[in-house]
Parts: sequence; structure tokens; C-alpha cells
Amino acid sequence: MRINDDAAGRHEFRPAKMLAAFMLALQLVAPRAHAQTATEAARPNDAKASSEIDQTIFLTNLTQRNDLNDVQTDLRNMLPRARIYLVSSQNAISIHGTPDDIQLAQKLVAELDLPRKIYRLTYTITDMDSGKGTGAQTFALIAASSERTTFKHGSKVPIVTGSFDTGSSAANTQVQYLDVGLAIEFTVEARAGGVDLKSKVEQSTLAEDKSGVGPQDPVVRQSVLEGSTALTLGKPLVLGALDIPGTTRKQEISVVSELVK
Repeated sequence: MRINDDAAGRHEFRPAKMLAAFMLALQLVAPRAHAQTATEAARPNDAKASSEIDQTIFLTNLTQRNDLNDVQTDLRNMLPRARIYLVSSQNAISIHGTPDDIQLAQKLVAELDLPRKIYRLTYTITDMDSGKGTGAQTFALIAASSERTTFKHGSKVPIVTGSFDTGSSAANTQVQYLDVGLAIEFTVEARAGGVDLKSKVEQSTLAEDKSGVGPQDPVVRQSVLEGSTALTLGKPLVLGALDIPGTTRKQEISVVSELVK
């Protein structure tokens, strides 16, 4: 009977021993499976990171900071996953991204980095009396698209702004110079068939009257014509006309634009 009892005990112990071994094996295998799963999950990111490259694209035509910022903004909008940096001192843009990102960036920069169009603007100031032209002045100016151009024609008139005594017999005076004459300032923006013109024409002359503030202070008469308009290439446009007070004379200002290259 004892032998049978021992056999029965061994028979009852065997399933418990097998269950414990199974649980131990499961505990050993689970961390390995978890580590393998984490490694496999990380592989796509690692593969993506390894496939990203760096590229610097140099711009040859666009040199203004505003233009470079526009190109950078366009690339960031078109390539949201790429990292894009502006190197304004080198007229360059550095990109970190996939080969497809780099290829698209190069295509976009090639389409944006174009030479500026060059225009010739001819301003004509015509003196008229009783509706008839009595004389004209013509000024032809060359300008690049989107860049401001300034032209001045006249004299610099000294204006005494103050004086101070240094203890010597002669007092020192402070003098500034005032531009008197014609000044033209404009900016053109290219558009289909013509340009958009922002223009300012200023004329100033010295009057015979004195200001009364000081014996050397002059009175300056000034006329300013400022505004924006659209020009068709090769077609003159009258920007405005100025009547001369007390006379039948007036001045008419017109401009015409031409594409140089």
C-alpha cells in the first residue's frame, strides 16, 4: 500500500511540476518577445532617418532678403516634413530630408530663382500754355523689377540751422543742404503685358519771398505727385497735370514703360 501511495503522490506532483516549468519558460520568453517587438517597431523610423540626406541649394538671381524669405516659406509649406534653413549671407538654403524632398526642393528653387526683368521707364514733363505744348523734359531710367529706383536733378541749397559761439571772435554756424529741383522715385512689378508702377514725382523751387524766420531762410515751393497705376508696355500714360497759379500754364507728367530684357 505504501508503494501505491508513493506512486500516486508522484503522479499528482508531475502536472504541477510541468505547470511551473511552463510558467518559468513563459517568463523567460516574454521579455525577449517584447524586446523583439520594440526593435521591429523602431526599424521604420531608423530606416527613415538613415534615408534622409542634407543638401545646400545656392540661389544665383534672388539676392534680396525678402525674396529669400519668400523662397524659404514656399519650401516649408511644400515640404512640411523636411527641415529647411536659410543662409542669407551665402544666398543659400540648406535642407535635411528624404531624396524625394531634396529633388522637389531643387525643382521649386529652379522655378523661383529667375533673373529679374529689366525695364526702361521714360518720364516726360511737358510745359503747356493755353492747351499747347511749349517745351518738354524727358528722363529715361532703367530699373529692375521689384527694386526701388531714385533719380534727382537739381541743386543743393544751404540752409543755416543754428549757430554757436566758441569764445572766439567768429561764431560757428550749422548748415544743412536741401535738395531743390526734380526728384523721381518709383518701383515696378512685372505682370503679364506690362508693369505695376508705384511712383512719386516731386518738384521744388525757391520762391522770391523770404520766410521771415531768418534773413537767410528761403521759401521752397513744392509739388508732389504720388500714386500707383498699371502700365501697358509701350503705351504712354498721363500720371497727372499741375496748373501754375496766376497763369494759363500747366505741367503734364506722363510715363511709358518698355521691356529691356
